Amino acid sequence: MKKLVSASALAMLMSTAAQSENLGITMGTFDDNFMTLVRTAMLARADEIGGIEVQVEDAQNDVGKQLNQIQNFVASGVDAIIVTPADTDATVAMSNAAEQGGIPLVYVNREPVNIDTLPDNQAFVASDEIEAGRLQAQRACALLKEQGKTDGAKVVVIMGDLAHQASRLRTQGVEDVAATGECGFMEVVEKQTAMWWRTPAADLMTNWLTASVAFDAVLANNDEMAIGAIQALKAAGMPMEDVIVGGIDATADAVAAMKAGDLDITVFQNAAGQAHGAVDAAMALAGGEDVEQKVYIPFELVTPANVDSYAAVN
Repeated sequence: MKKLVSASALAMLMSTAAQSENLGITMGTFDDNFMTLVRTAMLARADEIGGIEVQVEDAQNDVGKQLNQIQNFVASGVDAIIVTPADTDATVAMSNAAEQGGIPLVYVNREPVNIDTLPDNQAFVASDEIEAGRLQAQRACALLKEQGKTDGAKVVVIMGDLAHQASRLRTQGVEDVAATGECGFMEVVEKQTAMWWRTPAADLMTNWLTASVAFDAVLANNDEMAIGAIQALKAAGMPMEDVIVGGIDATADAVAAMKAGDLDITVFQNAAGQAHGAVDAAMALAGGEDVEQKVYIPFELVTPANVDSYAAVN
């Protein structure tokens, strides 16, 4: 991870703790396992720095509510704002509201649609979503080769919320790999959304099984949906060794599913790295410091061979 704040700048932040800065955080939704990790880590980072009063709001996946929360933060005179967008296509208005109020804003985890035109006092901290899809699909390609399924292997993709850039980019990463010469035997035969949730993913998988959709691999945009697919596959009596299942995030539940032999692939997304980077950037911008405007925390492939290293990370 690139450091957003110099050592001297961070020291200054910590030494001026008594001045008590105000940080407003609006989350696209609280009801999401990975976002809970990010939120918790941001609060921990603010506490570690010290002297930061934090107000956290839940937008409940409502773009209008989130914009109103940002406007309220501006009106109350916070020193900086952190946003995980409810809809990444709606961030222009959010950026404008903060810019007009002269308040620094940092997007975390979900890439804003205006990423290339952010004002100077705004930044983005996350991971390169397309790389997650590529890592996932490359591992699936290797596993399919090991199983001798190199003649038209069929893949179904369970997508997250289509309003989120991550869903589109992670899926694109899978499709990019399937289009390469090395993995061109993979064919994406179905791709549908389950909105990031476990139960809709289980329902979607049940529908595919009922419709006799044939597949060799299930690649989900996150672990929650991968686990939902696993639940449906097991309920239908399908042997897990007959299908490759992949997720993204390396949550605690995903690590447990991998250790149980149900999940074959996940990709570690560093919740703490993103959260700490976002808080550091917000506080640096509030103090007039320059920060990198785009910071990408690397994804890491997780397999049964190295899963123990990720047991207590997310």
